[in-house]
Amino acid sequence: MVNLFITTGKYICILLVLLYTYSNFRCIRLRGGEEHEALLGWQYRIILLMQFLCHFIIFFRTENRASLVLYGLQVIFFSAYPFLMKKAYPKADGLLLNNICFFLSIGMIMLERLDYSKAVRQFAIILISMVPGMLLPFLMSRLGDLSRWRLFFCIVGILMLFSVFLLGAVSYGARMSLSFFGFSFHASEFVKISFVFCMAGMLPRARTFKDILLCSLAAAAHILILVMCRDLGSALIFFLSFVAMLYVATGQLFYLAAAGGMLFFAGILSYRLFSHVRTRVFAWIDPWADIDNKGYQITQSLFAIGTGGFLGLGLFRGLPNKIPIVEKDFIFSAISEEMGGITAICLCLVCLGCFMKMMQAASFSDKRFEKIVAVGLAVQYILQVFLTIGGAVKFIPSTGVTLPFVSYGGSSITASFLVFSIIQALFIKNPETGWAEDNEEDWEIWDEEEHPFGKRRRRMDGYWDEDDIDDLIENWEESGDVFWKNRVRKSYGKKSYGRNHFRRQRGEWDEYYEDRPDDRNDYNTRRGRVPWDDDGPRGRWR
Repeated sequence: MVNLFITTGKYICILLVLLYTYSNFRCIRLRGGEEHEALLGWQYRIILLMQFLCHFIIFFRTENRASLVLYGLQVIFFSAYPFLMKKAYPKADGLLLNNICFFLSIGMIMLERLDYSKAVRQFAIILISMVPGMLLPFLMSRLGDLSRWRLFFCIVGILMLFSVFLLGAVSYGARMSLSFFGFSFHASEFVKISFVFCMAGMLPRARTFKDILLCSLAAAAHILILVMCRDLGSALIFFLSFVAMLYVATGQLFYLAAAGGMLFFAGILSYRLFSHVRTRVFAWIDPWADIDNKGYQITQSLFAIGTGGFLGLGLFRGLPNKIPIVEKDFIFSAISEEMGGITAICLCLVCLGCFMKMMQAASFSDKRFEKIVAVGLAVQYILQVFLTIGGAVKFIPSTGVTLPFVSYGGSSITASFLVFSIIQALFIKNPETGWAEDNEEDWEIWDEEEHPFGKRRRRMDGYWDEDDIDDLIENWEESGDVFWKNRVRKSYGKKSYGRNHFRRQRGEWDEYYEDRPDDRNDYNTRRGRVPWDDDGPRGRWR
């Protein structure tokens, strides 16, 4: 009878995960409206139904009544967390909230199957981590311009990493954590966030190559300490996220090419210097040659993925515990074995959807600091997902990186909550990220002869009214300045920016608008910024 429940529940869960994944990308496509809200509601129901089915199987297989208590607490959490976030922040993105619950749900199911005691500790950490995650958007709104704290973020990050180098415990050949009263603390998980804020504050102020070099030295200080700690997986994430932020800030392909060359030589050097890197590379190239020693972990991972196939074996029918550190680095293999390759692929796609939402937050941010923060966090997130899954399937050597919200680990869970809360803060702060409902009434037909911007433009609720649009068009036609045209286009959802937009982004407005003070004052007044006088701006203007 139990086997029948396991088989039936397996197929139902696969169907539910497929529906959730489809609705995830459908929500990204809609970005607002009644259908969008309805899909979010169905996603929430799918998560609760998956929880019920899997815990039903866990109880009948283990007959552990404590698992029912843990299940009840999880239902309360998955009900309360999205509700409280939407109550406190009505503009919070519902899709990201649902995805957090989806990841946590799958992670808790697998942890209960692998080790019930670790599942209890993980859930306690989730409850604790939820609190700073909920408070962070409020704190960011009260702290003002965080780019002013760039040096503070830099110094704190370097000191935290250096303390790991001096006092950290060695684990699998690398210094990765600090221990306090029996609790392990991975500093690099939190320094990733401070590193992004530091670079996002420095790079927009870099006007010359010398300024960029100084930013690179600050980034290199973080990366070199991680290399000294032999935490090369985190060092790779820091390096690539810095390169992405540098490219967004400058738009220069030269830096991408230079970073590629540096990464190639750094890989060769790390292979020659560190024995544990050589071991992982050997296990990646030919794990079957030493299956009982160096290649044991990766071969067991491949056995698990291959045995599960697309449909999986079902909970408690596989042997995921044979994989070393399965609850951390290789939880993706356990999911593939027992919940199926389809579920694992859908998990990857939902992670990709989160990355797309993060980049969406970056694309709609007006301030360069916020834009670079969103890009940096998005790149770090997707790199962490890629390194974890790529190591599990033998696509790349194992790096010891965990899967956000899914793998076991307190530091990883807390840092993941903070990262998603920062992205939520950007969505909350920028009302432009919302779209009007997809109704015919939300469209307005313009006469092409009267308005040279096109016949049909979509309007956004509460952003510009008709008088604002007419004034902008008049100012643009009188001054011949394409900036007004681009401002109208952006307000109507057109992702088209002219040369003046990039001049403004690079801090060259002073020179360009030297003979256009009226245009600049009019724009600043509309955006709630300080006006200019003959001597310059009366106050700080960005």
